[in-house]
Amino acid sequence: MSQRRVAITGLGLVSPYGGDLADFFGRLLAGESAVRFLQTEDIPRPLAMPFVSCPAFDAEASLGRPLAGTMDRFAQLGTAAAFSAWADAGLACGQPAENGENRERWGVSWGTALGGTLAYEKGYKELWIKGRERISPLSVILGMNNAANAHISIQLGLGGVSMSHTVACASSAIAIGEAFRRVRSGEAPVMLTGGSDVPQAYGVARAWEALRVLASGDEKTAPRACRPFSADRDGLVLGEGGAALVLEDWEHAVARGARIHGELIGYGTTCDHSHLVRPEAAGQVRALHLALADGGLSPADIDYVNAHGTATAEGDPVEIAALKTVFGDAAGRLAVSGTKSMHGHQLGAAGAVEAIVTVLALREQAIPPTAHLAELDPACAGVDHVTAARHGQPLRAALSNSFAFGGSNAVLAFRAVAP
Repeated sequence: MSQRRVAITGLGLVSPYGGDLADFFGRLLAGESAVRFLQTEDIPRPLAMPFVSCPAFDAEASLGRPLAGTMDRFAQLGTAAAFSAWADAGLACGQPAENGENRERWGVSWGTALGGTLAYEKGYKELWIKGRERISPLSVILGMNNAANAHISIQLGLGGVSMSHTVACASSAIAIGEAFRRVRSGEAPVMLTGGSDVPQAYGVARAWEALRVLASGDEKTAPRACRPFSADRDGLVLGEGGAALVLEDWEHAVARGARIHGELIGYGTTCDHSHLVRPEAAGQVRALHLALADGGLSPADIDYVNAHGTATAEGDPVEIAALKTVFGDAAGRLAVSGTKSMHGHQLGAAGAVEAIVTVLALREQAIPPTAHLAELDPACAGVDHVTAARHGQPLRAALSNSFAFGGSNAVLAFRAVAP
């Protein structure tokens, strides 16, 4: 089959700010942090850490009580984001028989690092703390990692592939890349893709805390807790979220008069094959080169990079070193920002959130900043760090990086399209 162009016709997310896509991107451009101080009522020791929640999200209002009741929160966030992207693409909800479409080859590719961890944790609490002998009969379907993509496929009548990818922090970037390949090859005319995660399960949060990579903070300082590339950074900030994109065969999109937000043109994925948690520049370099080659791009074509930028001591300098290797003498003019400084790290959903940020940057010709970057770590120098929003930028193409534990790397390449 000849390769098809891949249009991005739908974008959807559950925003931690509580508004729509325009509001979300506007707040990022303003450098506004969604990080707050999370304090739970867990006994004997509550969680107390900077965190990004989606407090305005009402699953029953978004999905209806019967459907929401069959889902863990990660699937609720994911399905809500998917429905939003679907509506944004101008596609009809409900079963295809209702609108005459043949969706037998349309599919879903979803990313999640944790799946329904909250459902399993609830079961443990029921058994061990409350002393109950049974847990909900829905526990298995609530907790399974493929719950989000399964619900999305069922609700929208998508008869093609329905799969989930669990690749730590690269989960949804890889899900998007694999969906891209299916549309480009002609296997699927439409793919709904993205990711969702909810890392505030007590055991999950404590595990990250034990790894000593979480940022410190309190009620007052939490909004500035995540400071990628900063000399005083002290770790990442976890967050919950769901984000989705509709990828569509270009000719199919044009034929139905769809609005095209941007074009996905390249995807590269590699493994460092060296260490479970210590990143390696060489593996990231190979992923960057593969994404560029896949998209028929040269480094000179790239005007912006949305960095993985977690604000960890080891991760940030390695990513900058990889960019400097790939972009060479031009790296100093390469605009780079880490938007996790504002929306936090949604683990398996982060790649999808940042893919949307990158598409919106190209569409709006505006670059969101790395917030709170007052003093650059010398080890992160060598690129053009964006510390305040840049409007009216001539952006042609951009990359979105996702570099995960396990050494799994994914880079997505996007191109701007004329309005």
